[in-house]
Amino acid sequence: MRTRVKICGITRRQDAEFAIEMGADALGLVFYPSSPRAVTVAQAEQIVEGLAPFVAVVALFVDAKPEHVYLCLQSLPISVLQFHGDESPEYCEQFGMPYMKVIRMRDGINLAEMATRYTSASALLLD
Repeated sequence: MRTRVKICGITRRQDAEFAIEMGADALGLVFYPSSPRAVTVAQAEQIVEGLAPFVAVVALFVDAKPEHVYLCLQSLPISVLQFHGDESPEYCEQFGMPYMKVIRMRDGINLAEMATRYTSASALLLD
């Protein structure tokens, strides 16, 4: 198994280029307006335009309206979706894209249950 590196919260083109130069496999773009690392679709387009073809673009959402996710998918070369909120498996699956589901670690969380619930996820991220 090969270790892969994702640098999340990219907000500037030069940071994306530097991350790739340093060996990042994926760049994470945050589409959650409350985050200090959030970007708009227009900003994201400038960040990813002409990037190396083997670098994955991960779009991070937190309980986003489906219309916003679809807009991002239409506008950007997104490789993987990352859902960081209370999204259901059905919500995550509706976009027909590989996705990662973030599991917020807290007392009483049952990881086996979450793994069973999100069987369609490409990965579970424990946060």
